[in-house]
Amino acid sequence: MDYDQRLIEQVCPSGWRNPEPAPLYDLVVIGGGTAGLVCAAGAAGLGARVAIVERHRLGGDCLNTGCVPSKALLRAARAIHDGRRAAGAGVSMTAQVNFAAVMESVRARRADLAPNDSAQRLTSIGAQVFLGEASFASPRSVSVDGRVLKFRRAVIATGGRPAIPPIPGLATLRHLTSENVFELRDQPRSLVVIGGGAIGCELAQAFALLGTAVTLVETQARLLPSEDPEAAGIVTRRLSSDGVRVVTGASIRRIAQAGGQITATLEREDVHADAVLVAVGRSPNTNALNLAAAGVAATDRGVTVDDRLRTSNRRVFAAGDVCSPYQFTHAADAMARIVIQNALFHGRKRVSALVIPWATYTIPEVAHVGPSADEATRRGAETVTVQLSDVDRAVIDAEPEGFLRIHHRQGRILAATLVAPHAGELIGQVASLMRRGGSLADFSSDIFPYPTFADVLKKAGDAYRRTRLTARARGLLEKYFALMRSF
Repeated sequence: MDYDQRLIEQVCPSGWRNPEPAPLYDLVVIGGGTAGLVCAAGAAGLGARVAIVERHRLGGDCLNTGCVPSKALLRAARAIHDGRRAAGAGVSMTAQVNFAAVMESVRARRADLAPNDSAQRLTSIGAQVFLGEASFASPRSVSVDGRVLKFRRAVIATGGRPAIPPIPGLATLRHLTSENVFELRDQPRSLVVIGGGAIGCELAQAFALLGTAVTLVETQARLLPSEDPEAAGIVTRRLSSDGVRVVTGASIRRIAQAGGQITATLEREDVHADAVLVAVGRSPNTNALNLAAAGVAATDRGVTVDDRLRTSNRRVFAAGDVCSPYQFTHAADAMARIVIQNALFHGRKRVSALVIPWATYTIPEVAHVGPSADEATRRGAETVTVQLSDVDRAVIDAEPEGFLRIHHRQGRILAATLVAPHAGELIGQVASLMRRGGSLADFSSDIFPYPTFADVLKKAGDAYRRTRLTARARGLLEKYFALMRSF
């Protein structure tokens, strides 16, 4: 089955004809990724007159080139990882990788989810879908495909694209990024990954487990430089054990290709590979928007917004990767909900009030919520750490390397880092407690099924409670029990 064709017919249908514009829209949404889709679907569901404009494929990065295909690829890699470790449970397994079949499965999962983001679904809930390049024609109108869409309010949700570093020679060769790596049919025998952030680490580990010889190059002193150093160390060791050659504190000076072989020249060595994957961050998609016509301010980091997601044109809002340092699908979703309230109902919801967790889906996963450990310490935080080796389920599953570290102030959680299987699932419980203003001690009172990795949360709550038992309080309790024994 041609899964790519099935995807395209959902998110960029052949023969699509843009509708005739309405005289005035309550909301014009520019961009059909997560932020744009949530804005359009939410506003249309409330009865607003909505138009959404997408220049390429509905679903944006998340469906087409980001979360969905990358996690599908990681699912295949995890199967190999589990097979290698099965001997510890007394099971012998030998993995045989069919790379073409793996990539077909990736594209199949993408096609399976495409109906959620499809033009048909948006039309069915009342939004008008325009496929084409959008640009502002005035402070209150957008031009697309020769048509002018007038609006009461608009939202810029055009997302971002992979940033390409100015390495001499890189632009002259066909390199991989998150936008084209999932279209591969043939497996590269060797691969250089540039960038040791979340995307670089995830894809480096996945390709290594699938059998590609991977070299991962990071300019900073360690991988995942924005994460807890101990967490980064665990991931580095695991990547190395899975076959990734990790090179940190080094940069690529130039890249050249000869006879199909790519040579990346570092300060002290040359690295040879069949392919290069660039994963050094993202740049906002603003170039084609003609922001000046709308009076919308922007920088090279994206559209400038205030805490209510308003741009310098108070009729125009922005949401998602195009304006936020939190470049995650769930963050774009949350910001879109703020836009609906603030743009259509004169709401006063603020981005700064959001509690946004995130996860890196390596093996093991690394999840975090809140500011960095250094920032939490500057705010006067104390720290509670529970090692995963103290969690029964981690021992049972032979996954003892990891930890939960919570930074708190008198029990109120400021930040947390979790390194564990399913860390991305569990960090949501920490974020929920933070949003509700609960105490770390609340985890001590919660009941989790046994044995699960969630027990690490209860242990953190118990550890915090023990710190509240002062020597004086313990002495009083000892006197109390002594008195009770005398009766």
